[in-house]
Amino acid sequence: MIRNILGSLVALAGAASAVLSPFRDWYGGRAGQDYRVRDLFEGITATESGVLVSILLPFLFAALLVIAGVVLRSRIAVALAGLVVLGFTILWMVRQGQAAGSLTVGGDGAGLQVGVVNALAGGVLMLIGALLMRGRGRGARGRREREPVEPYGAPPADQVDMWPPTQEPGMSTNTSPWPEPEVDPYTGPDPHDPRTRSYPQAPPPPSARPGDPRDPVHPPRRPPER
Repeated sequence: MIRNILGSLVALAGAASAVLSPFRDWYGGRAGQDYRVRDLFEGITATESGVLVSILLPFLFAALLVIAGVVLRSRIAVALAGLVVLGFTILWMVRQGQAAGSLTVGGDGAGLQVGVVNALAGGVLMLIGALLMRGRGRGARGRREREPVEPYGAPPADQVDMWPPTQEPGMSTNTSPWPEPEVDPYTGPDPHDPRTRSYPQAPPPPSARPGDPRDPVHPPRRPPER
């Protein structure tokens, strides 16, 4: 959190420095707002430029990128804004050197002046701010790392047994090539167990003794007399 705040402040300071730089002198007493954007691609001329079509335009775009990056905590947007400012400033230096024959730095106002320094410093501050920001990706990844993870998972059916807790491969406990015996299906309560009887039954007759083959419930009938 602190790094995001610090990086945002540095990036915003760089954006402010870049936006203010075109209003200061850049070279030979000429302000940055006097250079047209098209001059950076076609060559520096003495033609005066309007404010909205001057070098201020890409710097305003970079400042909007910084604001969006700070709100969204996007390091990429802030870094891209810094590259835009540095890229246009270096391109201007190349074109100005081609137009003047060489670039000079002098205190008498004949060479590079404070406006260029402000633009370069603004771009560098934006890149530093992007490096200081933590962004949003690492926080989400940290939350995923803190989530409990199941230590063991069931192995696939086509692999050897690797069940926890040892996670060591080995043969299954059932090594017989024959299928496992099926459990006998449930056929109801035992009729000879008095604890499972749900209805009263008549006591067996006295003739029913242990070992008597006759059925005590359904005794055999006598044949009819003729």
